[in-house]
This record gives sequence, structure tokens and C-alpha cells, in this order.
Amino acid sequence: MERFGFIIHPLDAKRDVARKYPFVKFLPESIVEWGLTKKSSMLVSHITGVKSKTGVEAEGWFVGCPLTPKQMLSLPKEFVYKKIIDAAKIAQDMGAKIVGLGAFTSVVGDGGRTIAQNVDIAITTGNSFTVATAVDGAVKAARLMDIDPAAASVAVVGAAGSIGRTCAQILSRQAAHITLVGLATDPLEKVAEELRTFGSAEIGISSNVEQGIREADIVVTVSSATDAIVEPSYIKTGAVVCDVARPRDVSKRVVEERDDVLVIDGGVVAVPGDVEFNFSFGFPPKTAYACMSETMALSLEARYECFTLGKELTLQQVEEISAICSKHGFELAGFRSFEKAVTDEQIETIRQNAKRRKSRAK
Repeated sequence: MERFGFIIHPLDAKRDVARKYPFVKFLPESIVEWGLTKKSSMLVSHITGVKSKTGVEAEGWFVGCPLTPKQMLSLPKEFVYKKIIDAAKIAQDMGAKIVGLGAFTSVVGDGGRTIAQNVDIAITTGNSFTVATAVDGAVKAARLMDIDPAAASVAVVGAAGSIGRTCAQILSRQAAHITLVGLATDPLEKVAEELRTFGSAEIGISSNVEQGIREADIVVTVSSATDAIVEPSYIKTGAVVCDVARPRDVSKRVVEERDDVLVIDGGVVAVPGDVEFNFSFGFPPKTAYACMSETMALSLEARYECFTLGKELTLQQVEEISAICSKHGFELAGFRSFEKAVTDEQIETIRQNAKRRKSRAK
């Protein structure tokens, strides 16, 4: 039996804490956040039933780090590190040989390197499979929205960074045109020169988000901005927007005001076996985030190493983890948007809205 751990944390102080302690909904958010700083990391649930199609089995544990994204970005880094390290050590004590960093625990600081230096087991951020499923999900979502990826115009926001560059590399083999979007043109030019020898897509660059994505059929956004940079008016009717960034690049107003564009966070992954998480994180049964799936797949593979760590990412890592996940039976099973599953019916409604709007514009 292989063993893994995965660290989770509340995304919203009042909403998420109120699930366990209903009385907090009546308290000011500042009081709830103060209370979280006083809580210790804790064991949340035992994960059972993970079984590879090769026959290998694994069990794991969700461990809670009691800090929100807002707190992780604002509190002293050493304090945040200690909470995450304490959570990883709980998984270690339970017998886990690898721990995945969920949500903002993989974003804060140096991308898990400090955490790995302070525990005796492997750490992975899950970013490699997150990128793989995000790109795969964006392409599959595009087809559902009547977009032919081979003829599509794609924009990658944050393309000068390692994750954006890797996304652009993958998409340059599939799309007709790619616009690399970032703050400065010089780093984008370097990526563009590389891509022109890498894939068949026509490559352009833009240092303006609005201009860079306005004509894109598919937008993948992975910037390191601290606030939303993709607004409702920037997006083409019928487009698919995949937001991989944390904090989010896409304003919540996009899904509230644009019923003719499909916004996804990435793929929902079907987990092999008869898995029971014994904890609800808003996904359909037997499905998980890609970062969770990377951790489980590495465990099934007995690859107890720091597979994805730090802020760097390579195409080779993405391709390798994709092969490992496929070997063990992990596969894309749907989409999510702002932490909620997106149904086929919702996608069809968006597609029809876009179709009607395009017809009126002719």
C-alpha cells in the first residue's frame, strides 16, 4: 500500500469555516481570521480506495492548514511556512511518503522549496499536471464551444514566466496563432523566438492584456499579478478562458456579466479506483483537482521525490507526469470554474448564448 498526503486550506474565512462552525457566520471576518491564526494544522480526513489500473493501491490523508489565501499573502512568511510545515509533518507522521501542496500553499514563498527542506518526505506542488490538464481542458472546452483548436487564435497571458512559456510550447503545436502577453516585450520576444522553431503556430506578442486577448478564441492566463487583470469587456464572444493563475487573473465579474464566454479554472480529474475522500471540496464523487492527482499518481508510481518544486517548470515534467497519470488511469472528467464544477448543460447554454450574439452582430 502506497501512502500520500495532501494539504488543503480554507479559501474564504467565513464561508469555509462556517461549514464546521456555523456560528462564525455571525462574526466579523477579521475575528474569524484572527481565530484561524491561533489554530494548529490538523488532520482532516483519511482517503481510501485509490487503485491504479495496474493494480497498485494507495491511501492518503487530507491535512488542513488553517490559513486563507489572503492571510498567506499578508502574514509574515515565516509564520505561514511554519503552518504549512506543521501540516506536512502531520502527513509524515501518518506514514505518507509524499505530500502535495494544495491551492495557495504551493504559491506562497518559494513554491515549496522551504517546506521540502524542513520535512523528511517528498513535496510536490502539482503544477506539472495542473498545466497539462489546464491546456487539455482548454482545448476540449474549445471544441464544445464550436472552436476548432487547429484554426484558433490563442492568447497566453504571463507567457514570459515558466508556466506560461510551457503552456505556449504545448499550444504552439496545436493552434494556428498564439499571442504572447506580458508586461514587457523583451522577455516575450525571447519566448517567441523559441516558439517559432518549436511549433507551427504564427507567433505574436503584446504588452497590453486587453489588446492581447481581444481576438483570442482561447485564452490561457497564468500571470503573477496580485489582482484581476482580465475584465468582461476584454473577451471575444464565444471564447474559452482558462485561468491557471493564483491569485486569479480573471475577474469574477466575467462569469457574472458575460454569459457568452466559458471561464474554467482547469480540468476535473477522474481518480482511478473506488476512491473516498471523506471530505467534500465541491467536486463530483471520485474526482479531484489535478494537483491532488499528481500527488496520488506519484505515490502509485512509488516516485517519492520532489517532482514539481519551486517556480520553474519544464515541458518535460508536464509530459512525464501526463504519462504517469495516464498509466495509472487518471483522466479528464470535466471542468470547474471558481471552485465549482461546470456541467454540460451550463456549457451548452453558454454556447447557445454566444451563437445568438454572433448572429445578431452580423
